[in-house]
Amino acid sequence: MPVSPARDAALDILLRVEQGGFASELLHSERLDRLTAQDRGLATELVMGVLRWRSRLDEAIADLSSQKLSKLDPEVLESLRLAAYQVGFLAKIPAHAAVNDAVELVKRKKKKSAAPFVNAVLRKLLKKKDLLEPLLAPGPKTIPELSALYAHPLWLVDRWAAQFGVESTDQICNYNQHVPPTAIHLSDSSVEPELTNAGIALAPGRLLTNTRIVTAGDITKTAAFSEGRVQIQDEASQLVALLAGRGQRLLDCCAAPGGKTAILSERNPQSQIVATELHPHRAEALRQRLRSRTNVTVTSVDVTQADLPANFDRVLADVPCSGTGTLARNPEIKWRLNTDDLSDLHRRQVAILRAALSKLRPGGRLLYSTCSLEPEENQDVIREAATDCFVVPVREELAVLRDEGLLIADPQQISERNFLRILPGKFSTDGFFAAMLTR
Repeated sequence: MPVSPARDAALDILLRVEQGGFASELLHSERLDRLTAQDRGLATELVMGVLRWRSRLDEAIADLSSQKLSKLDPEVLESLRLAAYQVGFLAKIPAHAAVNDAVELVKRKKKKSAAPFVNAVLRKLLKKKDLLEPLLAPGPKTIPELSALYAHPLWLVDRWAAQFGVESTDQICNYNQHVPPTAIHLSDSSVEPELTNAGIALAPGRLLTNTRIVTAGDITKTAAFSEGRVQIQDEASQLVALLAGRGQRLLDCCAAPGGKTAILSERNPQSQIVATELHPHRAEALRQRLRSRTNVTVTSVDVTQADLPANFDRVLADVPCSGTGTLARNPEIKWRLNTDDLSDLHRRQVAILRAALSKLRPGGRLLYSTCSLEPEENQDVIREAATDCFVVPVREELAVLRDEGLLIADPQQISERNFLRILPGKFSTDGFFAAMLTR
């Protein structure tokens, strides 16, 4: 029997995510190029929906299954999740179509013996859709209830509540369960009418005057995007790049994929910018993306081993991190991450920050940033690695940016103590942390 191309593609991507891939990359891979725009949109909805709501889906499936989920083959479990998401969350999709395709997909994956089991579980689910809705007591939500309601691991919700409070944690988790806005950075405001004529509907940014939010249309199909005159970049990420500041010599550590590097180049057109990237293939992609930026030199090197002079006026250390501030875009992270990972990341981040600081001239400034919410990757790194430095209150740099397009009048809205702190959902952006250091 024929199977929906969107469901077929979604299952393939979910299986690759289980093997360590990232949905945001796989959904832009060649696997989806042969789909129609409608099927591509449905495949994206299915993949992201399953990843966002996985624990709720698993609880319902486990309640109806005669076998433990840990004993199921990946092809069987992902097919069940795919159908359960459609049954419970997509009212416009006929439930019988979701069930029938799940059974056929299992057969296609050479798991024909599991087809009756999949069919039986899903037929039961059609009669018990309420299993996909957690039971909540009246009144304020508890931490376990937030975990169940928003399909987040309890350990993450617990630590966020301790750090930010229950109300802010509710906001973070809620935001993570929705499709985040597509923000673009406009290098040239004259591009906006061109985008409008191309059928792209735009709204103003929440943080920056040079940001627009795409409310309709596919920005990736425009000439302005393909020519690099606009770039897709979360608005908080754009702000971090602006905070890195101006100078004659700038160093961008861990620079790929290059959105922040492009903004540094734009703001410092007469300056020399060195962009380092550990992985050669990512460095080459970065080089191609920035090929028109003649003031940027890209080098593939581990910044902790790089032989660079200690004469940079400004350094940006936007380090690899857990990404817990980006779960709306990368929901698979919450199912992979554990506390051991945070310890490993902390050690790497400390090493990168120490190396980056060694390249800073006396009196220069370094911006350390992550898209993580975790103290091990933020305050704790600053405390351990910057013992011979001063923390510059980020409000000083934010005050400068108010004259250059920052829309936030009160810096306390996006700062905590001396640091930049933006929580997911507060301004419809990813979560970011940043600290400004000087020697």
